Amino acid sequence: MNIGIDIEEVERFDKYVKNDAYLKRIFSKDEIKYCQKKAKPAQNLAARFAAKEAVWKALNDNKLIISDISVKNAKDGRPEVYVKDKKQNKIKVSLSHTKQYAAAVAVVV
Repeated sequence: MNIGIDIEEVERFDKYVKNDAYLKRIFSKDEIKYCQKKAKPAQNLAARFAAKEAVWKALNDNKLIISDISVKNAKDGRPEVYVKDKKQNKIKVSLSHTKQYAAAVAVVV
């Protein structure tokens, strides 16, 4: 079992909300669409980024890059991890955010 954690300042992502080039380089189309629909997209982008970082740390695989990892919501709202577009049932994530910070924990079971 491996664990990864990450925390991000939401303010950092305010400048990226309308930067399509940055968003496309880091996030999947589904992640961008999900976050842009929210009232505070920067909070959701920061949480998704924190989840990607936490997963990357938990996997400890230097061959992966951040854009290889995506977080999508299941029909019931739970976050699910995909690596290179393949669902990873053995990776569990929890995301949280406030006005100032976003955090995520990933566990590889």
